[in-house]
Amino acid sequence: MRYLTLTYYKQPNGKVNESMTVTKHLRHNDWAMSSVILDFKTQEVLKCSMGGTTVPKNWDRIVSYYYQHYAATIERLFQENGHKVNADQSKEPIPIQ
Repeated sequence: MRYLTLTYYKQPNGKVNESMTVTKHLRHNDWAMSSVILDFKTQEVLKCSMGGTTVPKNWDRIVSYYYQHYAATIERLFQENGHKVNADQSKEPIPIQ
């Protein structure tokens, strides 16, 4: 697998649900629906927006933020794409918002 995508869905009651997927190839729907797209082969943030606000595409900051929730998945993505887990990912994450 190469890409980590996260999609946020707003419910009628105002709460937000998060959906995370891992994929080998990006599809048109991924680009249209995903709020965050991370490419673990090139270690690049392809897309990152939160609630319509574009967030700076800082790889280390964004990966460390999601690492606290998806550590096993992110470690697997690093390994599958020939990278070691950066020590910064295990540090206290800096909030994106």
